[in-house]
Amino acid sequence: MMRPILAPGRSPSRRVRSARIESGGSTARLPPGQRRIARFPRFGVHLSRPAPVVPVSPVIRICGAVAQPIDVPIATLASLPRHELVADFHCVTGWSATHLCWEGVSFETFYRLAIAPALLPGTQVTHLVFRGLDRYGSVVLIEDALADGVMIADHLDGRPLDGDHGAPARLVSPEQYGYISTKHLCRIDVHTAEPKAATRVPIRALLIKSHPRARVWEEERHGVLPTWLVRPVYRALKVPFLYLCDRRPGRSRTTPPRLVDWGS
Repeated sequence: MMRPILAPGRSPSRRVRSARIESGGSTARLPPGQRRIARFPRFGVHLSRPAPVVPVSPVIRICGAVAQPIDVPIATLASLPRHELVADFHCVTGWSATHLCWEGVSFETFYRLAIAPALLPGTQVTHLVFRGLDRYGSVVLIEDALADGVMIADHLDGRPLDGDHGAPARLVSPEQYGYISTKHLCRIDVHTAEPKAATRVPIRALLIKSHPRARVWEEERHGVLPTWLVRPVYRALKVPFLYLCDRRPGRSRTTPPRLVDWGS
């Protein structure tokens, strides 16, 4: 268990905004192929399951190309320099939830204070793998992880994260599609080369192969297929996907969240 990075206590937050939101307000242009929706639904690959149980004392374990694995208590985030980020969230299927207010620690700060000191001498980090309590994981290039606006968030719109949106903490990368922003963050694997993907059935692997960068303004939706081919497929799946997002175990059936036609 690593010692606290800073003395206990809560650092004041500094509020920042996405430049794209600041310049355009509620009518700001969305990335290509995206449509606003009226709420921020639960989403993910395990929609039929409840959110994972959060440990009493949750930690983020740092593994891989480090001298030895270390555990960073989630509670430590409160003592690091805090930021608020107002930004949009873009799902690869084509919906966008706008003007979300995240609070937490910039990932660049977390990396500099918690990960960099633990690296083996001479280590050249190329990729990070973010893993969640729900066993989901995302692979992120180091330059994308350290970009402006990327953060480990523990609050959303002034409240601690709930189970739907990634409690106790999650990655937030507004300039990339949502599948990069791992929820229920519990582990970060440090790599010096691109991690090998798990073996899948060829057809399934082709259909769901994620783009390694996932940059929303470049519309990097798929790792192999061109955008013009995958966009109509995702558009057709968007409403049923939102319907599934809105159904949680124990909830009654509801209509899908309303799409707001404010541009694409």
